Amino acid sequence: MKKTVGSITIDHVAAAAKVSTATVSRALNRPDTVSTQLKEKINSVIKKLGYIPNAGARSLMLKRSGTIGAIVPTLDNAIFAQGLAEFQRQLNQSGHQLLVASSNYSPEIEANQITNLLTRGVEGIALFGVSQQREALKLLKTRNIPYIHVGSLSAPYNGYASGFDNREAIKLGVQHLLSLGHKHFGILAGITTHNDRARDRVEGVLELLTEKKIQLKADVIVECLYDLHEARLGFKKLLLNNPKITAIICGQDVLALGALLEAQKQGLRIPKDLSIIGFDDLEISRHLLPSLSTIHIDAIGMWAQAANHLISQINGVENLPRKIKANVNLVIRESSSSPLKR
Repeated sequence: MKKTVGSITIDHVAAAAKVSTATVSRALNRPDTVSTQLKEKINSVIKKLGYIPNAGARSLMLKRSGTIGAIVPTLDNAIFAQGLAEFQRQLNQSGHQLLVASSNYSPEIEANQITNLLTRGVEGIALFGVSQQREALKLLKTRNIPYIHVGSLSAPYNGYASGFDNREAIKLGVQHLLSLGHKHFGILAGITTHNDRARDRVEGVLELLTEKKIQLKADVIVECLYDLHEARLGFKKLLLNNPKITAIICGQDVLALGALLEAQKQGLRIPKDLSIIGFDDLEISRHLLPSLSTIHIDAIGMWAQAANHLISQINGVENLPRKIKANVNLVIRESSSSPLKR
């Protein structure tokens, strides 16, 4: 009877290659201990038979799972999908497998996901931002599990980070609007509770405007979900609270897109009547009409650095940098201009 792929074991490979199972195991797990000729012979048999090594057995032998976890707030946002794709690409080059989980911006869910990943034997974890429960981070420290914070430059407990300063990054957009002559601002932000990135961006805007003697009232700071419908509602609320607003600073491109759509529905001319600035520089932002001025984040580079740093931690490399700064720059497009004189 012909064997199915699932029924093929290391014993079948050893018999076909006319070697011991121990030799096949060494060729798979410690290839440097086997001659090149023998490795090629065994690999040829493996391909012919369609043998797939048992990951559990390999983990027991090497005392390593070969898996790395990543927890992001949501899988709906393109910026996370793009970053995780690069993260996985880097891990693949080192022979690691990626396990992904999402937290829905909840520290409680994230703590549970951390525990779930640990029970699956991950060798390291990438965490997004620094809003985790401190007990969850202590667990990683106690168990000596390598981890790194992505998307921020701060890291509790003297941890590692691959990201950027969200406060300073959004100031690039604010300074651009100030240089154009804007004085009446609104902020359309993400929910700042349990989201250090959203909070830091709001604080960065307020900090720079305060330096320029511009004080914003609470009613022109609107928080909403990263959702087009919610962004449109937030935009309506901003203009209702202060019709004099000439520039809206958005904490994320999805919010800016929602604001742009609602502005156009209301007959406002962008940027003549109102300037809009986004954050993240999603792919769609350059294709909008008008195209969106925004803050570009090198998400691919940031996640690539995080992956390589995490692998280095796992491999016991010493004296690794505590902070890896990602490139950030202002992209000026069509959604921002000088305000009309009123």
